[in-house]
Amino acid sequence: MIRKTVTTALLWLLALTAMDVASPAAASGPVGDYGVAYSRCFADGTPGEAAPAAGSWTCGEATHSIAAQRVFVRFDLRRGSEQPRYFETRRAALAGVDVTSIAADGLTRSVHFAPGQLQTSRRGGYVRVPVPTLQAPVSRVIVALDQPTHRMALEQAQLVPAEAHDRMAGRRILLVLAGLCGMLLLPLMFNIAFYRILRETFVLWHSALAVSLLATVLVSSGLAFYLGELPVMALSAANTLLFGLSVGAAGMFARTFIEPGKLHPRLRQALPFASAWAVTASLLHAVFPFALRAVQSDLYYLAYVPVLALYIWVLVNSLRRGSRAARYQAVGWGPLTVVCIVRLVSGLIPSIPSHDAMTLFYAGCVVEVLATTLGVADRFMAMKDERNRARLEARVLGELSERDPLTGLMNRRAIERRFRTLHREGFDTVAALDLDHFKAVNDRYGHAVGDEVLKACAGSLGGVTDQLAIRMGGEEFLLLLRGKAALARAEEIRRLLSVHIANEVPILETPVTASMGVVQLPRSFSSSASFDMIYERADKLLYEAKAAGRNRIMSEKLSLFTAPPERRKAAA
Repeated sequence: MIRKTVTTALLWLLALTAMDVASPAAASGPVGDYGVAYSRCFADGTPGEAAPAAGSWTCGEATHSIAAQRVFVRFDLRRGSEQPRYFETRRAALAGVDVTSIAADGLTRSVHFAPGQLQTSRRGGYVRVPVPTLQAPVSRVIVALDQPTHRMALEQAQLVPAEAHDRMAGRRILLVLAGLCGMLLLPLMFNIAFYRILRETFVLWHSALAVSLLATVLVSSGLAFYLGELPVMALSAANTLLFGLSVGAAGMFARTFIEPGKLHPRLRQALPFASAWAVTASLLHAVFPFALRAVQSDLYYLAYVPVLALYIWVLVNSLRRGSRAARYQAVGWGPLTVVCIVRLVSGLIPSIPSHDAMTLFYAGCVVEVLATTLGVADRFMAMKDERNRARLEARVLGELSERDPLTGLMNRRAIERRFRTLHREGFDTVAALDLDHFKAVNDRYGHAVGDEVLKACAGSLGGVTDQLAIRMGGEEFLLLLRGKAALARAEEIRRLLSVHIANEVPILETPVTASMGVVQLPRSFSSSASFDMIYERADKLLYEAKAAGRNRIMSEKLSLFTAPPERRKAAA
């Protein structure tokens, strides 16, 4: 079931990648993602400053610094280009946006948007604002971004045409993403079933990882548009925080998931600190986006360098130690590790345009959860097998501890534990049996022959319906019987014992006889008399039989100890 889910997920991911490559959003250059033809220029300014003079602009840049308090982006539309409807850029914390439309005849119109007025785009992870309309065609749009916190807010700034285009943009990709989100819910259902049987901490951390990655996909993709009119800046902060939570949950999952002895203890101890560091870095970056704005993104990326290095080290170390769980971790972490490397390299090197590798990130989220779900299922089966094997061994050891090693019969410990239950099941006749003159057998023939006599005795007593035999020690046995005429059957067993021993141990020159003391119990004794009490009474009758000349039975029927017991002697 899980393997089929992984296969289906990979097919969906291939479709997602193909759609993303084929979609207009994959286009680059002076023509925007939605077909508005323009050239783009940048300029720096101060808060409240109007558009700078012509000589202040730099054009043709793929990337631009965010060091200035206000950064201008100018779009010069080509003649005959479709008119823009929205300005759109990558979602990041902003203090405000000013959009100015300029017509060819010089007519202008400007609109200011506070952070709370920014809109979520249907395109995943993007923010948009309306471009002011003019009576004449717009030939230039100037956008002023106040305190941008990430270079992608400048690098991916673009103009979007009619709303109909925006409504259609990426719809197929959203359907694929919605399907992938549904797949991310499946591991949670598996984990519920796993945890009910196997209450291991790594199942909880895997669930936390699945939930955080699912929330990350929802918040960072175009699906956020359909979650309601959520504040854009809140979504931006949530996306940052959820990423940290996902990294933290992944570290704690690895710590609890990798088998004992398959990861260096210091690396295992370091994982909680790395997880806490990742969550703290994301929390600070999300809550205080403007604290060190010009360098904060770089510091945020740098904070993840030791975390990424540690996670890779953990994988390498556990794989070298032969961890089976780490193999699933390696598959799950593979795509997301590549995403982290791409983001770190492009985010820390100013000459390289920033790249968030979102398609690979979505793919990585699903691969991470489903691959580790397979690992959890595999670990679950392995631990279940180990637990069943341990229980079987414990049961076997328990049975061995309740068995006499020479004869294979139950020993005194076993009958003491089960006596009341057996009595309730109808075993109401207790016979203590002892071989007569057994010491003489050992003295004359040796202990090896004596052991053969004991085995023959056990074979004669056991293996019969409504009859249980127990070796109490030495040459003394206990017999439990149920059913009609139990006393007569006990006497018959005692008489036939000599014949059976003689057939099994032909070296004996004289027959081995037995004496027996029998107690018959009423059903009401199950709650009023202990095994020791009954055995003591049967053993006393046995010694009375021996004192009377051996090779005979002595019995009595108990009646709640309220009246003198009815006793009779049966001679040999």
